[in-house]
Amino acid sequence: MAIVSLVAGIAGLTILFFIGSIVAVITGHMARKQIAERGEGGSGMATAGLITGYIGIALGVLAIIAAILIPLMIVASSSTT
Repeated sequence: MAIVSLVAGIAGLTILFFIGSIVAVITGHMARKQIAERGEGGSGMATAGLITGYIGIALGVLAIIAAILIPLMIVASSSTT
């Protein structure tokens, strides 16, 4: 699960924007729970997957906000002149 989280987090930042990041966060939390219960290794990979996943989600939200606000600002500035 930790490897899946890390790979999905990287994919979320490069190829599968937003969707890969959501998968990374979900599987990262599942991996951390599994690691804590079973005492397995891979905590660093799970944490890296979580971090990249949350960064990808934040960038996706910022992109959506920018896609909404930039056209509105252009329309507002052109209508006042």
